[in-house]
Amino acid sequence: MNLPKNVGAMDRNIRLAVAGVLILAGLMTGNIILDILGLIILATGAIGFCPAYLPFKFSTVKKSD
Repeated sequence: MNLPKNVGAMDRNIRLAVAGVLILAGLMTGNIILDILGLIILATGAIGFCPAYLPFKFSTVKKSD
């Protein structure tokens, strides 16, 4: 599957950090919703594609000249 990259480096790093915090908080509190949300954010950061950006034609990938 060829997904267009629409998550830039800074966006990706923020997503990975937030995902780690959410997953850890979910594991410590037993809240499965935090774990699921963290895994979704982790996946979008890891693959560099966010489906929520598509309808708005939004991208954080820097365009090289």
